[in-house]
Amino acid sequence: MKRLLRATCIAWVALRYGLDELVLTSFRHPGVRLAARIASAGRDLSAPRGQRLREALQRLGPIFVKFGQVLSTRRDLLPPDVADELAMLQDRVPPFPAEVAVATIERAFRKPLGEVFASFEREPVASASIAQVHFATLRGDDGREREVAVKVLRPGMLKVIEQDLDLIRMMAGWVERLSADGKRLKPREVAAEFDKYLHDELDLVREAASAAQLRRNMAGLDLVLIPEMFWDWIRPDVLVMERMTGIPIGQVDRLREAGVDLKQLARDGVTIFFTQVFRDGFFHADMHPGNIMVSVAPGTFGRYVSLDFGIVGTLTQTDKEYLAQNFTAFFRRDYKRVAELHVESGWVPADTRVDELESAIRSVCEPYFDRPLSQISLGMVLMRLFQTSRRFHVEIQPQLVLLQKTLLNVEGLGRQLDPELDLWATAKPFLEKWMLEQVGPRRFWRELKEQAPYYAKMLPDLPRLLHGYLQQRPDEGLNAQLLEVIREQRRTNRLLTAMLYAGAGFLLGLVAMQLYIWVRINFG
Repeated sequence: MKRLLRATCIAWVALRYGLDELVLTSFRHPGVRLAARIASAGRDLSAPRGQRLREALQRLGPIFVKFGQVLSTRRDLLPPDVADELAMLQDRVPPFPAEVAVATIERAFRKPLGEVFASFEREPVASASIAQVHFATLRGDDGREREVAVKVLRPGMLKVIEQDLDLIRMMAGWVERLSADGKRLKPREVAAEFDKYLHDELDLVREAASAAQLRRNMAGLDLVLIPEMFWDWIRPDVLVMERMTGIPIGQVDRLREAGVDLKQLARDGVTIFFTQVFRDGFFHADMHPGNIMVSVAPGTFGRYVSLDFGIVGTLTQTDKEYLAQNFTAFFRRDYKRVAELHVESGWVPADTRVDELESAIRSVCEPYFDRPLSQISLGMVLMRLFQTSRRFHVEIQPQLVLLQKTLLNVEGLGRQLDPELDLWATAKPFLEKWMLEQVGPRRFWRELKEQAPYYAKMLPDLPRLLHGYLQQRPDEGLNAQLLEVIREQRRTNRLLTAMLYAGAGFLLGLVAMQLYIWVRINFG
């Protein structure tokens, strides 16, 4: 019944704001346009279409607002008036009353507001779908005062999100049962991933921990600033962090007037993304313009300032290596290798003909190489890849959904800053260097050091076990447990001997591989 009521509510909002009319008028067929005019009769749809869409998404709740935020970065796919309206969802969602925020803070810290902050700005500086932010001055125990930003969750969010997620799970079940592509698309698993990340975003302690991890990871890159977290003043519904200043990255004219090199800024954004994904396997997965500023302070001029770490993505070493090989093969236009990787990873059935998959991937990707972003419709590329995936029964990987979303955000930011940015040329050197480190001596020594404690613990026992075995007389007889120890010892001895020979051979192979890759990179 709750699902039915929510579905009815969504349908009512769609009719109230004329979303059905927006869909129908996008068709050119005269009959469909006539149906749109009939459907709009008796309703006041005089407001601009972008405004109606934005207000409908806000009315439907945080999940739909998130959807609008992602759409707002895709100006190549949306009319300008719609994109401008959806951009307001990034940090200008109507705020909740300051009295509610103050009550939440005092309940979280069990102290009056004045005992925690020397000053507190009741007017929020930003308001988003999940929380809003107020500037304040934190009074420390040592008497020092720090300029901070206070993030407060919207009240009643969990109940609203649970209702929408319940409906999404139901719809995912319908898709899986009724659609021919249901099994391949894995809608239930994708819905489960979405569920996980939304619930993570409702826990500000988890967000603070993610921010601290990203701050450590990015400390040596000198391209991005991440605020310090004040752990004594962090609770599940309140987060106090260092106040950051800068120009919102969406205000391109202000950045240009301040003297920021927009082309370099676009390249730095790509570098930050690929560093977080492939070096760390831990990336900021909500990189829409409302969460990114650019510092214009003298000591950090031109650096990114990242905010809002409620959604982060993680990748395993296997995921990173597979994706890096795919990207590298794409950049080299080695479509056969891309097809082979799809088969090796199990993304397509094992009996898939590699030559056919190679030809299909080539026909999709080849027309888009060596073009600036201004001439590439990523929407068209994704649509054609989807059509190709249906033909070859490619299975959607739910663990990579966030990565795909973030890549769209990064590409959208790059388009705004530098329409001539060549995404492929910017990313290719980084990935080739990363791959070189993964197959070279550095990885060999890194893994050897990681395994060293295990072997260090095992080696001291070998002489004792060997001595005990040699001291026994033939007629003494050994129990089953000791015999098993001896068998394990013999296997260990054989393994160590084999490792010595294999290590030497592997080291020589690494040197040869390093030389081969160096020749390929420098001489084509």
